[in-house]
Amino acid sequence: MDFTFTEEQQAAAEAARGVFAGVAPDAVPSPALTPGAVAEGLDRELWSRLAGADLLSLLLDEAYGGAGLDAIALCLVLRESAKVLARVPLLEHSAAAAVVGAYGSKESGERLLERAGRGELVLTVAASGRSGHDSAELAVTARREGASWVLNGVQTAVPWAYDADLVVVPAHIEGAAAGGSVLALLPRGLDGVTLVEQVSTNGERLAELRLAGARLAGARLEAGEVIEAEGAWEWLHALLATGTCALALGLGERVLEMTAEYTGRREQFGHPIATFQAVAVQAADRYIDLRAMTATLWQAAWRIASGTPGALPAAGDVAVAKIWAAEGVRRVVQTAHHLHGGFGADTDYPLHRYHAWAKHLELALGPAAAYEERLGDLLAAHPLS
Repeated sequence: MDFTFTEEQQAAAEAARGVFAGVAPDAVPSPALTPGAVAEGLDRELWSRLAGADLLSLLLDEAYGGAGLDAIALCLVLRESAKVLARVPLLEHSAAAAVVGAYGSKESGERLLERAGRGELVLTVAASGRSGHDSAELAVTARREGASWVLNGVQTAVPWAYDADLVVVPAHIEGAAAGGSVLALLPRGLDGVTLVEQVSTNGERLAELRLAGARLAGARLEAGEVIEAEGAWEWLHALLATGTCALALGLGERVLEMTAEYTGRREQFGHPIATFQAVAVQAADRYIDLRAMTATLWQAAWRIASGTPGALPAAGDVAVAKIWAAEGVRRVVQTAHHLHGGFGADTDYPLHRYHAWAKHLELALGPAAAYEERLGDLLAAHPLS
């Protein structure tokens, strides 16, 4: 087996490190210091730099100006973005563009993907369902009326909805059997679509997306579109969940680095506290968490990228990765706060920002318990014998 990344994947990660080198976590708006949302929208300057480095088109086909890379490359870039708390919809935008390229019509690809790769269009995904704990595709219904589709329902906690030119929304087909779902591409300003402001734990502006008779018809961007291809939503959800794990890993790695730096400098009784057994054991436990998060992340990303069959569907590997990511990133930031003492709670120090982002990532697309239940369902349906 070869566990090394390809030259192209490593080049994407190196390009990401170059772009994010100019981002200072200390300058990221703090939810502890800002009432309500920390900012009106995404970091447009950083967004432009990502587009200039071709990091918004990683997963797109070369025909649309993309690099034709895979989920592993995207996760490598997301891992770097989380280390600096990058305020951009890199995951949602990349995943939405990828699903249009893989499952959408040729016309929609030609209309959207080159502009998305250049950062001229911002895409996002509504994937949290009605409450953040239920299946997202069941929160919205889609009814066909002639050549049109009519959508009704609610999706909560939609990231970057106020910045997006297009929102991808999973929906259950009315009257269809279990699993009958479509992906609706909702353009900005569509009749029947309402956004209600919400604020995440990290202070970012989210939206509750309310659909009341929203009608999609025609082949123009302004009219929207529906992707009916089987498996499109399952693939998109797996990519989003795996990307969230990559963000959690990058954040956790940076927090453990900060903890090592601080405990190596902080002295008690004439010795750095990092040399105390109680401190070293706690840091070692968190290192083990990060190693498990790393192994399960790359397993899930590889299954998505390669399509290799296994004892369980790829959703099983994604569930395991999300369980480790959700619980691991929480433990890492909690231990970091404990070992930093009161210094970690100081709002002049960036650790509190990482803690707020970690809580957001822990619950994004559902908490660990939801994926434990999903994994149990998969094991019941595919007994290992």
